[in-house]
Amino acid sequence: MNEPLLVLERVDKVYDPDSAHPVRAVQGLDMRVHAGEIVALLGSSGCGKTSTLRMIAGFEEVTAGSIRLKGREIHRLAPARRGVAMAFEGYSLYPPLTVRENIAFALKSARLKREEVDRRVREIAHLLEIEDILERYPSSISGGQQQRASLGRALIRHADLHLLDEPMGQLEPQLRALLRGRIKHHVKERGLTAILVTHDQTEANALADRIAVMEGGVLQQFATPAALKEAPANLFTGTFIGEPPMNVFAAEARGGSGRLRLRLDHGSELDYPEDAFEAGVRARMLECRRIVLGVRPHAVSVAAEGHAGPLRARVTANQWLGDQTHIAAEFAGGLLVAVEHHRAAVRPGETIGIAFAADDLHVFDAESGAALSHGGRAA
Repeated sequence: MNEPLLVLERVDKVYDPDSAHPVRAVQGLDMRVHAGEIVALLGSSGCGKTSTLRMIAGFEEVTAGSIRLKGREIHRLAPARRGVAMAFEGYSLYPPLTVRENIAFALKSARLKREEVDRRVREIAHLLEIEDILERYPSSISGGQQQRASLGRALIRHADLHLLDEPMGQLEPQLRALLRGRIKHHVKERGLTAILVTHDQTEANALADRIAVMEGGVLQQFATPAALKEAPANLFTGTFIGEPPMNVFAAEARGGSGRLRLRLDHGSELDYPEDAFEAGVRARMLECRRIVLGVRPHAVSVAAEGHAGPLRARVTANQWLGDQTHIAAEFAGGLLVAVEHHRAAVRPGETIGIAFAADDLHVFDAESGAALSHGGRAA
């Protein structure tokens, strides 16, 4: 089998390593990216995603480990020799050049005919909705326009790898939604390989084939958007991915008489036939005793007052968002959020019945955070 296009092996990044307080921004990162993939590095501020991107580009040195692109060890090469195109979050346009000249500058080394350069610049400008500012200078355009110009300068290049740092962070929501589809089509149609850094889950899900979730400099999980949501590797990924976030409850597992009982705080208890969970999963849950249960808000079943099941929750808020209702309720000593795809007629202060199907439960080890099962099957 051919080696992936990009390989990161045991990559570390430590800032101020000789100081009294070194900062380990990236820890032992292993990642393989295949040709033609779009990969998103997703995480909160300070998680290590931008440091990773800058090490690939050559703007940060690798403290330990290696980075290979098309079989070449590039972590020791100057940025210009890596075959990488990058769109910076901070724009980095040349002030003396017009937007047209900034975008075309990326093609200077290709020695293309002027007609070909003009054609490609027009194509990229149309893609990014910046045709009307091509003759203007960076100082005279908005931050969002500068960001699109920087993105155009990266996308116009023929490079082994395209790196996009928060490529649409300055754009208004409607334009972002439009450009996400266009950019993905552009990248896929040309067989480009791209890595983008983002803190926006919607952007990562819309653009990426796979998403690398990072926290504290550590890669938590690297998988498709669907796998991250349906089978999170640990409690962090489970609660980080998804909007609204996953509901989580501490629990204790007890077996007997063909049942598996999951006792929550404040006396609530979930009761399932033991065969709703694989035998190995039941054994691990009982061995751990203290576990964390997770259920997505869309998977919470809600019954109006008077039709409630054995589990009760007290409504604290009911928000209609135009296409779905978000119900917040007090349950098991914490807050539960349920999503209904119709306008739900419940009011704050009311008691509702709730239920969680075994197929919708995610179970995590309370001590390590590692996933034990998803839908009753081993993780």
